[in-house]
Parts: sequence; structure tokens; C-alpha cells
Amino acid sequence: MKTNFDTELLTTIKDNLYTAVVGDIMDQMGFQNQFLSPKIKPLRDDMVVVGRAMTVLETDTLDNKLTTKNKAMTKPFGLMLEALDQLKENEVYLCTGGTPNYSLWGELMSTRAIKCGSVGAVLDGYSRDTHGILKLNFPTFSYGTYSQDQAPRGKVVDYRVPIKIDNVKINPGDIVFGDIDGVCIIPQEVEKEVIDKSYEKVKGEDLVRKSIESGMTTVEAFDKFGIM
Repeated sequence: MKTNFDTELLTTIKDNLYTAVVGDIMDQMGFQNQFLSPKIKPLRDDMVVVGRAMTVLETDTLDNKLTTKNKAMTKPFGLMLEALDQLKENEVYLCTGGTPNYSLWGELMSTRAIKCGSVGAVLDGYSRDTHGILKLNFPTFSYGTYSQDQAPRGKVVDYRVPIKIDNVKINPGDIVFGDIDGVCIIPQEVEKEVIDKSYEKVKGEDLVRKSIESGMTTVEAFDKFGIM
């Protein structure tokens, strides 16, 4: 994941593509359930996240004084600190599992993530410390902002494991791509084909746009280019 090629690949996506066109291509390829919930939005409209999924699994807890055989559950945040420290270059902290009645991400987590080379956080829940995160300019996607802490309410129980958000399955290392229009997951096994075809569609859309601006009807444009 740390190769120059991978960095170039992710940069190409960020600089040239957008989630709508990538989603269209995955639809055409039969991957028609790759967008996370539309409730997950960027903290600021111009934020874009592109990176490899570092999947994190959260669970709700009733209190911090549990009688349990799972040692992770005796820690204030479970395995959250360990997961955070395991972030690698070009990875996205992608967390799900708990009910959305507390925050899953904040400023100090963003600070550590940046130090690790992470490129963003995507939460199936809320984030907090918004002013601090915005000052850091760290791409963060969540349901919105909510200050209530996870410490007495939820714990991370595992990471780098397959997870599911709604009906979208995410494996560690899948590409996470998010912008103002949503967050989609590009499976590793088809990422090259998806990206190549998305890039070609973007070039085709430019031709369609220019043709319509020159007076061509939408019917004529679709008949000629097959794109709309």
C-alpha cells in the first residue's frame, strides 16, 4: 500500500474523478450496491477522501466496569487507540458497528491519523471537535457533529476485518472514495477496471458537454456518445 504506484493511483482518482462517475461505472459492471448511506457527509463541502480502507468495528457498551472474558472490553475505548496507531500511509479510518448516539472521531484522533499518514476518516456515526478538525483540514465524513463521547458508551472490538455498512461489504484495503455527493467503496479485485473506465467516461462526458453547448440535443448526444 505504500508504493509510489499506489500513491499515484489514489492521486489520479482524487484529481480526475468524482463519485458519481465511479458509481455509474460500478453499476454497469454489476456492482450496484457500493455507496454508503447518504447520511455520511463531509464536514466541509470541498473535502475529498481517497484511500485504502482501514476497517474498524465498534460496539455499544453499558458501562466501563464489565465482567468479561474479552480484555479489549476492559479498556476505556476498547482497541480504538491500537487501531489508530496502526493506521498507515494512504489509509482511511472507516468505522461502523455502534448505534449513533455518541461520537466516533475527534481532533486528537485526526492529529494522530495525520502523523501516521492517513488521508481521512469515514464514520458510520458522528464526529466532534469540528473546529479543530477543520483547522487541521483532515477529510472527515460522518452523520454530522455531536459532542457526546464514546468512552462510556462504545468500544472498538476489532480492526482490519471485513465489515458491512448497511448492505455494503468493505474489506480492508478496498478503495474508499468520498466527495460532496457521497462515499463509495471500490473493491480491490476490480479497482483497475473501474478506474480506467471511469476516466474514459469523464473524457466522454466532456465531449457530450461541449456538444450540447454547441447546440446538439440530448437525444442526439446520447445516440452518438451513449453517455448522459
